[in-house]
Amino acid sequence: MRSEQLEFAIFCIESVAAKLKVNAAKVYVALTEQADILNTYIISEYEVLHTQSKEYIVEDIIDVMQKKGVKL
Repeated sequence: MRSEQLEFAIFCIESVAAKLKVNAAKVYVALTEQADILNTYIISEYEVLHTQSKEYIVEDIIDVMQKKGVKL
């Protein structure tokens, strides 16, 4: 993982946590342990995702979480 991908992953985790009003650590666990969304979606699709708006990214990640049955 490159440093810009790491920074983007942190941005995504913190942004989703803020939108859902939960602790960022809970979001991290959900994105890595309940479903491997962090690696299989956020990091693997970094080149496309990082060009989108914050609102789009957050809503998109929440949508992926819901489709994969991730619970917080």
